Amino acid sequence: MSCVRRRRWLAEVALISTLAFALGCAPKPAPLAPAPRVVGAAREYVVGVPDLLELTVWQQPDLSGPVLVRRDGKISVKLLGDVQAEGLTPVALAEEIRKGLSAFVAKPHVNVAVTEMRSQVASVIGGGVLRSGIVELQRNTRVIDAIASMGGLTPFAKKGRIRILRDTAKGQVEYPFDFAAFVRGEAPNSNILLEPGDTIIVPE
Repeated sequence: MSCVRRRRWLAEVALISTLAFALGCAPKPAPLAPAPRVVGAAREYVVGVPDLLELTVWQQPDLSGPVLVRRDGKISVKLLGDVQAEGLTPVALAEEIRKGLSAFVAKPHVNVAVTEMRSQVASVIGGGVLRSGIVELQRNTRVIDAIASMGGLTPFAKKGRIRILRDTAKGQVEYPFDFAAFVRGEAPNSNILLEPGDTIIVPE
């Protein structure tokens, strides 16, 4: 191989290596929106901290009453002591309590109702919102709803740089939200339904 051809070959190899490295290190674009779900579609509720529950044991008023899901994820039930509640549905929790009370009460009928869904919250933070705080997701709540509940945007808000952070099984995911584009009708899908634990960041 001549010196000229060798230099040309080395230059091509270097160029290919550089392109491969650049493509491998290029950041992946943020997803525009999470997988869609039907508004109003029922989801099985899972008890969390610090939900307030109403425990009813039929014909056993001494065993019935409000119970708080403590920071350790448990509730206190008379005769049983601490019972794991976090991570269970109300129906599953009622069944666990029923099994435990069967040793003390003949054929107990147990019901658990969630009276305050305190674990179902999202956060709104940043200098671009009138006030930062926690939004209770008592219904289907979207980004616009959460921002409005915090008093709305300030005049200095970076409306095109709002983002929603969500923790998933595969790690944290970030969804962009351009307020101005949404108002113009250009990004309707960006006004996503919020999930418990979501954080909306509104920069200034």
